[in-house]
Amino acid sequence: MMEYTTLGKTGLRISRMGFGGIPIQKVDARRTRELMEELVAHGVNYIDTARGYTVSEAYLGEALEGLRDKFVIATKSMARTKEAMAADIDISLKNLCTDYIDLYQIHNPSMSDFEKVIAPGGALEALMEAKAAGKIGHIGVTAHMASVFERALGCDWVETVMFPYNIVENQGTELMRRCTEQNVGFICMKPLAGGALEDAELAMRFIRQNHDVSVVIPGMYAVEEVAKNIAAMENDAPLSDEELAKIETIRKEMGTQFCRRCNYCQPCTAGISISGIFVLEGYLQRYGLGDWAKQRYAALDKKAGDCIGCGACESRCPYNLPIRDMLARCKTEFGA
Repeated sequence: MMEYTTLGKTGLRISRMGFGGIPIQKVDARRTRELMEELVAHGVNYIDTARGYTVSEAYLGEALEGLRDKFVIATKSMARTKEAMAADIDISLKNLCTDYIDLYQIHNPSMSDFEKVIAPGGALEALMEAKAAGKIGHIGVTAHMASVFERALGCDWVETVMFPYNIVENQGTELMRRCTEQNVGFICMKPLAGGALEDAELAMRFIRQNHDVSVVIPGMYAVEEVAKNIAAMENDAPLSDEELAKIETIRKEMGTQFCRRCNYCQPCTAGISISGIFVLEGYLQRYGLGDWAKQRYAALDKKAGDCIGCGACESRCPYNLPIRDMLARCKTEFGA
């Protein structure tokens, strides 16, 4: 049976597994509707999307016709000023075909952005006004850096925090415990480390065992993925010694210098699909699909060797990855 919990001080009763709305950009509103119906059938009632996910809000708005009351909807905006945030909230309401949004989040601010958000004329003013007007129910923050996570926990208006947590990323563990202590809902993103983890069942079961996680939001665009993820989340058996050993092996193999496919590094000045190349490197090095990876790499218009070393990607990467060095390594591995 699906497990439910209360999302911190919001008081919202939600399923411990939710729906991440990034991948539906690959499909359409009709297939999104099929996903929504599947979620309802399995008792999943939490949806995450964002202004930045191109068509995601609009697809969900169309797909949720007649189903709005079945879901808690969360979205987010990169806006930092009051004016821009107010505009984004209204766009979200229109896209999602609803007159209220349960949770509206400040999307991935840097430390300097966070200060802009809370300063006079900042985005927080628009969020507070929208909350008072009933347009949104609650306010949260999403982050990729532990410093921002900690900063958010020092603000009493923050009701939820979204942060990466998975087998190979546990830098937020202590802050997650503080979320529980402070009754702040913790939303787990990147459960598969941006697709870098192949064993989805093990990854989801690992997360399920940490009760500081209010809800985990795997991205899904196929009905089959819903059933697989739910089966993993409904399995409350302790991880076996064999599974724990596998987790340690994965951690040693992957380390921390890996791409999460968030694509904040894009667009590349030279037109390189940075995350796409790193995905192929994973298949080359870790998953026993070297020949397949080399064939796919050879078909790319732009390869790692086309990097001009400008560093624009590194300035945008929320994980401070040495992308230029990583591309140079891929050039050596693939020979181009």
